[in-house]
Amino acid sequence: MCVACSTADLGLVHTAREAADELLERYLKVRLRKAFDLGSPRGFDRAVASLATLLGVRASASDDAAVREAVAVLDVDWAATTAPQRRTLIGRALEAAGRRTAAVPRTVQAVFGDAANEVVQATRDAARRGQGLSIAASFNALDKRIVSHLTTSQANYVRDEYGRRHNAFSERARQIVSDGLEAGLGREDLARDLETAARDIIAGRGSFYWETVAGAFVSNGRSFAQLSAYAEAGIDRYIIEAVLDERTTEICRFLDGKTFTVATGLQTFEQVEAEPDRISEVAPWVREAIDPDTGRKVLFVERGDSRVPLAEVTRSAVGTRDDRGDFSRALSERDLESLGISFPPYHGLCRSSTVADVR
Repeated sequence: MCVACSTADLGLVHTAREAADELLERYLKVRLRKAFDLGSPRGFDRAVASLATLLGVRASASDDAAVREAVAVLDVDWAATTAPQRRTLIGRALEAAGRRTAAVPRTVQAVFGDAANEVVQATRDAARRGQGLSIAASFNALDKRIVSHLTTSQANYVRDEYGRRHNAFSERARQIVSDGLEAGLGREDLARDLETAARDIIAGRGSFYWETVAGAFVSNGRSFAQLSAYAEAGIDRYIIEAVLDERTTEICRFLDGKTFTVATGLQTFEQVEAEPDRISEVAPWVREAIDPDTGRKVLFVERGDSRVPLAEVTRSAVGTRDDRGDFSRALSERDLESLGISFPPYHGLCRSSTVADVR
């Protein structure tokens, strides 16, 4: 998202542009490559919006087909069915939907592969030109590992997401049929309600899923590539740099200006690369909650079933520019590093970045 526009506004622009590019690529065999500009907040937002739109476009055909086939199976006279038959019908609907959405991870993996190369290249360019680091223009060995990790891990997350969607739709469909029959709804009413649920859940209609995926992808890619650039340039430490505007969260205001070590950041990447399924534990997102005892907002990360507090907000600056706010009971930078809180993204649609500490 850009600073002046909403995701929906940008989506309209990028959807039109991506549709035109799709036509050129499919029918005229013209491939239009648009270099990412990650050296500014506006460039980062545009990259996220563009990638989110492209992912949504590539997945939409499979999503729509999945909804149609699931609804076709479920368009029956439910009043004439038994409980076991209902379970069987819902299972068949999920199988039909799954056959269609099975192609989505493969489809988006190609998009992620292109985008990963562009994110890493754009980050290296920004490090060389914007931060003046003495690094080569071409990828090093770590950069290539980063591209591979981003591509495969994100495709796996998408696969897992569709599994969760199908499970959620199964539960929702059972509830709709049960409640509908109890209320005396007929076939048409139940079919309508099931179709609405399928579009909302299986196709993720109205969600910000692809925006969140794109934001995490670009932010992770930029952070990993920055770490690679710092190591190559012999930089030992880096500084978190938040975009301090009206949309900045308490989380990024708290972390703005914090300094972390390149070595620890690289160790975290290696852990994530080795065990991508543990990313929520190795590099967790920071969350917010109100302390019932003090009434103040607390920033924390989850560790198993417990919460580890990072800081307490004593003066909020949310909604303002160029103001971090005030925090108390804050963990040290070393403690934050030990929890995996050393580089962005720190939450969904996080815009924070890093700069080399050359002091």
